[in-house]
Amino acid sequence: MNEEPVDHSSHEKKEPTRRDFLFLTAGAVGAVGTAYFAWPFIDSMSPAADILAQSTLDVDLSPIPAGQAITVVWRGKPIFVRHRTPEEITLAEQVPLSELMDPETDQARVKTGHNEWLVVIGICTHLGCIPTGNKPTQDRGKYGGWACPCHGSLYDTSGRVRRGPAPLNLGIPSYTFLTATHIRIGVNEVGHG
Repeated sequence: MNEEPVDHSSHEKKEPTRRDFLFLTAGAVGAVGTAYFAWPFIDSMSPAADILAQSTLDVDLSPIPAGQAITVVWRGKPIFVRHRTPEEITLAEQVPLSELMDPETDQARVKTGHNEWLVVIGICTHLGCIPTGNKPTQDRGKYGGWACPCHGSLYDTSGRVRRGPAPLNLGIPSYTFLTATHIRIGVNEVGHG
């Protein structure tokens, strides 16, 4: 078998041809056309304006008397806003962390300088039931906070789980005080959602 050596020295740089230009132009037009037709589908994945409007919620605290609470809805979740009495605050601060199932101080669950206000997500951390205790006529349980009607978890006036199957304290949404009597739920301390 006789093989002749291949001469690689003849591979010189070729000038682009009209065919190369048309090939690149067709590819570019195809990419732009694909992006043009795909954009409405990509854009539909962004939240709508009415959903973005629900991302924050302003709450006026002034009508809530001490010892009472209200429920507001934020992002489809019940939010409990409680105006705690001095006695409720003292009791919550005196609980030894060793007695808590999910140890967290009362100070870590409220905003500095606003100890009388507790804002929690009103969903039991066991199976997602809504605890009772926001109305004075509802069962607040042995610890004066909230009681889960589904499986009996009990929360104190700081929203910390004290008894029952719930593994965690009631969640705390991001919120900030706009004034002494107004909060905005859905933003952190620097004001971003």
